[in-house]
Amino acid sequence: RFLYSALWTVYRLMWSRPAPCVSYRSFSAKPLAGESTALVYTTHGEPSQVIKLGTLQLPSLGDKSALVKMLAAPINPSDINMIQGTYAILPDLPAVGGNEGVGQVIEVGSKVKTVKVGDWVIPRDAGLGTWQTLVVLSADDLVTLPSDIPLLSAATLGVNPCTALRMLSDFEELKPGDTVIQNAANSGVGQAVIQIAAAKGVHTINVVRDRPDLSQLTDRLKVMGATHVIKEETLRRPEMKELFKFYPRPKLALNGVGGKSATELLRHLQSGGTMVTYGGMAKQPITVPSALIFKDVKVRGFWVTQWKRNHGHNDKALCSMLDELCTLIRAGKLSPPACTEVSIKDFHKALDNAMKPYISTKQVLVM
Repeated sequence: RFLYSALWTVYRLMWSRPAPCVSYRSFSAKPLAGESTALVYTTHGEPSQVIKLGTLQLPSLGDKSALVKMLAAPINPSDINMIQGTYAILPDLPAVGGNEGVGQVIEVGSKVKTVKVGDWVIPRDAGLGTWQTLVVLSADDLVTLPSDIPLLSAATLGVNPCTALRMLSDFEELKPGDTVIQNAANSGVGQAVIQIAAAKGVHTINVVRDRPDLSQLTDRLKVMGATHVIKEETLRRPEMKELFKFYPRPKLALNGVGGKSATELLRHLQSGGTMVTYGGMAKQPITVPSALIFKDVKVRGFWVTQWKRNHGHNDKALCSMLDELCTLIRAGKLSPPACTEVSIKDFHKALDNAMKPYISTKQVLVM
């Protein structure tokens, strides 16, 4: 009778508590073996409403799998879009949020040869769910990184710097003294473009939205290596002609915004130049001006996830790209964006900040 009474009391206490999590086991002070604390969504919608902190039971470790302890994972715009259900690829639901991050291998299956215990690893593809403390993944889905680079550099390496390097390398043959123009210059991609271009001796004209702290932002981007920082409105003003008296017109334009901003970038390209679109933050279509006819400009698109999939059979291409980026990091020529580290338990704060306009720091979940 006493045992029955005690069990009934525990049962009532568990189910009378608020339930922000997927499983009541996530209230445990210490997670059980074989479990992972994760940010899970069971339906698409606004992240602040659909993301829940929960406990997941890990699958058993297969012969070709690895158990990874996640160390840090950023919140990127693509993560938000995936949760909202508007991204190009969507995982099956329920799903764990996050497409990027760095973890450490703590156990491997008997047939795993590509990673070993202690290695730092990042996901090879999107949609694997990085917002969790532990995860079992196929070893083929992991890429090793050197552990002598800063943790935040490793956590934010797989998406934005890769996007920046590929766009600077694959569409125009840029030489020292050439010019690149980009909007969304304060984004993660934009900051990587500034630094990689500067390391190659390429000038950058960087377009940002007007904001209260514009002067401080301009100074920060110039310290990174930005040649010029201008407001969106300046693209349509005579000052641009003055600018091109000192620097050649851009061979390459990088568009992460769309709408009128993209149209203006196209107008300033040199004849035969290329605009590469990698994002559409304005959620507005691109209107192509007469430069398409009279200047024979090219309009291209780029998605780093597709690049990785196209080169999935070629580890050499991916490793070569990561090696180049890590070399820049070690040389002090490529730093991560300004980051705010937030405990996974305080995820609501991180999600709220990631959704705010004019936030200059990237939210990074630490496990």
